[in-house]
Amino acid sequence: MILIIDDDGAIRTSLTFKLNRIGYDAQAVATPKEAMAVVRSVAPELILMDMNFSLTTSGDEGITLLKQVKIFRPEVPVILMTAWGSIDLAVKGMQAGAFDFITKPWNNAALLMRIETALELNKKRELEAESATDEDGFDRSLIVGKSEAMKNILATIKRIAKTNASVLVTGESGTGKELIAETIHRNSPRAKKSFVKVNLGGISQSLFESEMFGHKKGSFTGASSDRVGRFELADKGTIFLDEIGDLDLSCQVKLLRVLQEQTFEVLGDSRPRKVDIRVVSATNADLREMVADRTFREDLFYRINLITVHLPALRERREDIPLLAQHFADKLCKENNMPRVDFTKEAMEYLQSLPYPGNIRELKNLLERTLLVSGKETLDAEDFKKQNVQPADALTSKNMGSLTLDEIERQRIVQALEQYGGNISQVAAALGLSRPALYRRIEKHNITL
Repeated sequence: MILIIDDDGAIRTSLTFKLNRIGYDAQAVATPKEAMAVVRSVAPELILMDMNFSLTTSGDEGITLLKQVKIFRPEVPVILMTAWGSIDLAVKGMQAGAFDFITKPWNNAALLMRIETALELNKKRELEAESATDEDGFDRSLIVGKSEAMKNILATIKRIAKTNASVLVTGESGTGKELIAETIHRNSPRAKKSFVKVNLGGISQSLFESEMFGHKKGSFTGASSDRVGRFELADKGTIFLDEIGDLDLSCQVKLLRVLQEQTFEVLGDSRPRKVDIRVVSATNADLREMVADRTFREDLFYRINLITVHLPALRERREDIPLLAQHFADKLCKENNMPRVDFTKEAMEYLQSLPYPGNIRELKNLLERTLLVSGKETLDAEDFKKQNVQPADALTSKNMGSLTLDEIERQRIVQALEQYGGNISQVAAALGLSRPALYRRIEKHNITL
């Protein structure tokens, strides 16, 4: 939305008409008080702001309003407008944070060009801000989001990355735990060494030692050659133990020994081998509850849990959804040599209203399906509703208020199972879940297959 702030009714009407006519969503207000009411409640994409709201022509009122706007919305570009333009006033405006400055009367083509430039540069700046290296050298390129929750998480990672402390990353499936783990590695002294990912939920008990510690040729039936284990591959680097809550008790004992002693034995070779690793683990399970139930070893829990980083569900940081949506769309378009895709206001509102039991992974899958099937350069809400696994308008923010999050999640899974005829692989893909995670949710909600 472009916000127009001007006490001249003719200018408000003219600008609103022109911008709406070429496809922008424009809203106009007459006073600084009205402007601040809008700015407090919503973040405009751009603000066109008059410099004078009374008989004075100094521009001080506009400068004061600009400073107030920048307190609440520092990222929003502001183009100042005045009939009393001067170089001094332009400089004051730019120093106070304005993006550009134009005098009345203006050339419509020139004004529209400045608007387009401001919007384009700000969009690029937002994306770069989410994928850039900070001034202190911190690499946050894998993390997209500017919500308070993500800022706090990044601040924690900055503090702990350069240490050797073990880290446990918790959160629901699809929240980006692996990306957090890799961000920790990239910003650690081990960054130039290996980052080895292990999905413990996908390793059977019989293959655990071979996968993790390696084996010598002939050490067991089928061992036709030597195999290097994951711990040896991660030496001097970082090992990421994903879905550690799925590890059975016998394997937990073997893992604990390596973490305590930093040594392991290759199957078929009794010679202990030393390893220097940083351990980052992740789970969507409640490990404290598992410890109480004696399904997870307490000593292992404290060994991997020196520092805990908890990732919020996507529904708990909805302000990040527009950035994530544009990020995934831009990436997909680039990979497929497609023109850049934009979203209508209604499309973003619809995306922000969904419950996302599959979190970021589900959002990504929905975006990719919609973008590829529609073939459009501007996506609206209807495009996403057609590709969503739930009936149109079901479970949006307008009618989910009476349901708990567990009820929303259960209903979403049931709908997906019905739509895909109980095909677990298709349901898991549509919801952005792994098959094991989907099975856990089916068991949790007592859903009959």
